[in-house]
Amino acid sequence: MNRRMDLFYLMMEPAHYFNAQPAVPDVRRPLAVVLEGAERSLETSGGIFSPDGLDKGTAVLLAEVPDPSPEGNLLDIGCGWGPIALTMGLRSPGATVHAVDVNERSLSITRANARRLGLANVRASLPQDVPADVRFSTIWSNPPIRVGKEALHELLLQWLPRLEEGGEAWLVVQKNLGADSLQQWLAQALGEAYDVGREATSKGFRILRVARRIEGPEK
Repeated sequence: MNRRMDLFYLMMEPAHYFNAQPAVPDVRRPLAVVLEGAERSLETSGGIFSPDGLDKGTAVLLAEVPDPSPEGNLLDIGCGWGPIALTMGLRSPGATVHAVDVNERSLSITRANARRLGLANVRASLPQDVPADVRFSTIWSNPPIRVGKEALHELLLQWLPRLEEGGEAWLVVQKNLGADSLQQWLAQALGEAYDVGREATSKGFRILRVARRIEGPEK
């Protein structure tokens, strides 16, 4: 591939990782990255989110959030090459981690990276392939803000109501890309059954926590 074509694909990168089948050729290459305090030998490719390593937002999320539930079902919304799902799998080997993405290449790479780490508890799939009755004890996500407000809201309302009672979702959102307005919208959209708050601010990012309240006994 010539340099002009390489530059074309680089310019296309921010948009095409939202597509099911990226236009960029799937050329796998090694990726060395530190997850859970150890360097991991993984793989990556073009046409996915942050293909060259751990992006700043995800790094902030992984540094700030408490450990996920040790059991039950966990969820990573928008898995990319898998850093969030893999970290959940490493921290909670007794849980099942669902990694979802609309980008089928991301799913393939996440599966390959889970195999490299021996994480049989990580399942990467299209959103529609997660059984409708599955509820999640923990959700972590660096949500795709750049898909636009309407699509983002639809995405979050697809998954956050699937928190089980007492479950928590942790989202990282860049401050200057609407983190505070998203927090306000989530509180309004989800209603009184959920607590929504800002838990931390680091390096220009907000960490938002969404917790589903435990319903009391009926009187």
